[in-house]
Amino acid sequence: MSIFGNRRQAELPPPVIEPKPMTLTAAPAAVGFETVLGRNSTLEGSFRCSANVRIDGVFSGELEVSGNMLIGETARITADINAKNISIAGTVNGNVNGRKVQILRTGRVKGDIRATALTTEEGAFIDGKITMIGQEPEPGVDHPPALPESAPPTDSPDSAAG
Repeated sequence: MSIFGNRRQAELPPPVIEPKPMTLTAAPAAVGFETVLGRNSTLEGSFRCSANVRIDGVFSGELEVSGNMLIGETARITADINAKNISIAGTVNGNVNGRKVQILRTGRVKGDIRATALTTEEGAFIDGKITMIGQEPEPGVDHPPALPESAPPTDSPDSAAG
């Protein structure tokens, strides 16, 4: 019977649902984090991982990550960090080494930073030396030759006359 009238509707047979075979696929490594240390966790020691890692808790020791790393706002790290790309929103006491390093507004780093690219937001804090390293040349790609460092800039006599 219909809610809005007195007419009865013809009853339809229930739909037939055929089961489909399930296919399980692994999510790409660049999406999400395979390993997470939660905000109520504490870990000490040497940590090595080949996937993406997020730390929101307390860690002290050594961090070697070949994937990306996120140091959450609640994280307190006392370790040298080596990872591919590193985003820091918490506190790090130790040296940071990565291809791309990003320090967010709540991020605090007390140690040296070594990176190919570094970005900071207003409010980020760094107490240490920053070393920018060059990118590794890709094989098969022509790059312009580097200028020799010992050659001082030369002023031509023609440019001084003008």
